[in-house]
Amino acid sequence: MINDTLLTAVEDELRRGPWRLRFADEVEARFEEDTQRQRSRSMVMAGLISAIIYCLFLINDHSFRPDTFATALALRVGVMLPFGMPILWWVYRGVSPAQRETLMASTVIVATVISCLILVESTVPYSYLDVFSFGLILLVGNIVYSLRFNYACVSSAICIFIILLFVLSYDPMPPEAKRLAIFTIIAQTLFTLVANYRFEQSERTSYLHVLKEKLRAGYYLKDNQELSRMSVTDPLTNLANRRQFDTVFPVRWQEATDKGLCLGLMVIDIDHFKAYNDYYGHPQGDECLRQVATAMQANSRDADLVVRFGGEEFVVLIANASPEAAKPAAERIRCNVEALEIPNHGVSAQSVVTVSVGVAVLYPKVSLAPAELLSQADEALYEAKRQGRNRVWVASAIDSSSGDNAIDGLSVSA
Repeated sequence: MINDTLLTAVEDELRRGPWRLRFADEVEARFEEDTQRQRSRSMVMAGLISAIIYCLFLINDHSFRPDTFATALALRVGVMLPFGMPILWWVYRGVSPAQRETLMASTVIVATVISCLILVESTVPYSYLDVFSFGLILLVGNIVYSLRFNYACVSSAICIFIILLFVLSYDPMPPEAKRLAIFTIIAQTLFTLVANYRFEQSERTSYLHVLKEKLRAGYYLKDNQELSRMSVTDPLTNLANRRQFDTVFPVRWQEATDKGLCLGLMVIDIDHFKAYNDYYGHPQGDECLRQVATAMQANSRDADLVVRFGGEEFVVLIANASPEAAKPAAERIRCNVEALEIPNHGVSAQSVVTVSVGVAVLYPKVSLAPAELLSQADEALYEAKRQGRNRVWVASAIDSSSGDNAIDGLSVSA
């Protein structure tokens, strides 16, 4: 249901078009959750590179403004780095999306203030030309960091306001240069904001398409898994069906052969089920099958495969069986089915539904076919019925130390 709602919300966002830079709450939360880790790491890497380049501007400070180099060194290394490095660490460790964008935007604003402070103390002619480089700081926030568009707009507006105050009050700068600097920086800001908008728009649109395909793929996988499950499951009892048995049986046989283990098989038949169906009708017969199947499943191990073989016949494939344990396991199933006390007045000899169980245990060998185990269990079932039904009959196991053809007959133990 959650995925249904999310897929519908994603499709709605795609229909609205890519111009909006915020999704509906459910999709927005998923977007931030899915992109948080990668985005934080990318921003931290961009921040580290930007910090290095920002400090390299000390070369420019020393070359063009030696009179304020000490101030530049103190501000760039002594203020900007101690301010910016902890922010990058916090973002790397993980903060909320709003905190991440705010912290990274603050580094852009502080860098702008520091650049203005470095320039304001210089008395070197033409040092005001460095004002034109202030646009690089805005480029870092809008393009390199790629702040979310609303944060980019706010940080850009604050930076432009700071730059305008500085430029308009900076006396060494000629009026013509001031006008050109203001125009250039505003133009750079607008261009970078347009690029920022398109970057985020593209990211969000791509994300919607990818998420949509992931959700659909999840449905396809779920459908395929359900179809696969249905193909090997009996729809009435939810037990494994004959098809699954035919697939698993040879595999279990080979595993037992390789490991030298016994493999057991129970063949279980509901006594007088045709008479039960004739007396109570098929709907009640189906309910009887479901209850018997549930009892067999509840009294089998997780490693055992319980199968509705067909009609009223069931089999239980017992992994790592032993002759000593197989009979009590079969007897437990027989007793629990009888304990259900499903009325069976259609048969005068019985008042409740019962089952007959044939059990066989073999040591699989290369010279034997898996059908041998099924054949022995079938013979044991027929013997249980001949002996009066509602009982367990066990066929003798092949002695693992005897020759390949040494197969004992049926035991005479009920």
